[in-house]
Amino acid sequence: MAELTYRDAVARGISQEMERDPDVVFLGEDIGKAGGVFKATVGLFDRFGPLRVRDTPISEQAILGAAMGAAMTGLKPIAEIMFSDFIAVCFDYLANQYSKSRYMTNGQVKCPLVVRTANGGGARFGAQHSQSVENWCMMIPGLKVVAPSTPLDVVGLLAASVRDPDPVIFLEHKSLYATKGEVPDGEIVDQLGVAKVVRPGADATILALALMVPRAVAAAEKLQAEHGVNCEVIDVRSLVPMDMQTMLGSVARTHRLFTVEENPRLCGWGAELVSIIADEAFYDLDGPPVRITTPHIPLPSTDILEDRAMPSVDRIAETVRRSLGS
Repeated sequence: MAELTYRDAVARGISQEMERDPDVVFLGEDIGKAGGVFKATVGLFDRFGPLRVRDTPISEQAILGAAMGAAMTGLKPIAEIMFSDFIAVCFDYLANQYSKSRYMTNGQVKCPLVVRTANGGGARFGAQHSQSVENWCMMIPGLKVVAPSTPLDVVGLLAASVRDPDPVIFLEHKSLYATKGEVPDGEIVDQLGVAKVVRPGADATILALALMVPRAVAAAEKLQAEHGVNCEVIDVRSLVPMDMQTMLGSVARTHRLFTVEENPRLCGWGAELVSIIADEAFYDLDGPPVRITTPHIPLPSTDILEDRAMPSVDRIAETVRRSLGS
């Protein structure tokens, strides 16, 4: 058992899969000798060499185009887009190519690849480098979408993504790279489409993703200590496929539902979850579901404004307390 940072867990997960399968290759900007702009790929170039760890030009279209060609011809590429915002530059590959090839060829052409990217705010990078784009990706049929919140989940979910026969968008939160957690020795493989109850509770269910998970847990602890409110916190982890069984089961126990979303409010992933839960578990709810989100605005770069826009521990706790009347 070792304590790893979230960024070191990325390199650990990629290394595990490249060691296991010689068909796994890795490409992206500055991922080789430089070790990645977030230092999440340090050591991979020295270990696996320039044929399997390839630095690319500054062209998101070239990166994803090369990855698709490699996947179609038998390799299992991991492609890095440095900032998730830049997925917009190569969105045709995600929306029209990766996601449609297996369907349109009746399974003759597959795209078993992973697109890794640094997602989310909190690091003062401004509106063009701080977006949470999970809702962009989850709306496309044929893509799987994963967002880990811990180093252990980074390793296990990355392995599951590499081994999946479909394209997976793997969203690493840039504000979590320095966080630490215990990761067991040996091979680690998780499962896509499985949520985790990270804090059991009886009074309300809080659904969270990536950076919002530790904030939701801290808010739940604050509510317990100050108001005696015992909230269950669920790490959604996988948006496509989505573990509705775990979430519906929690709502059936607690009878109240809150979502904590970093993405802008309009069309966020929480809206989809609230819709499904209201449809399938309406009579389990003792009050209206409540979404705690970032406003529908470009994310500010000023520290005070960015912190105010994103859901904070205090805002989560106060919203839950007020909604429950505690």
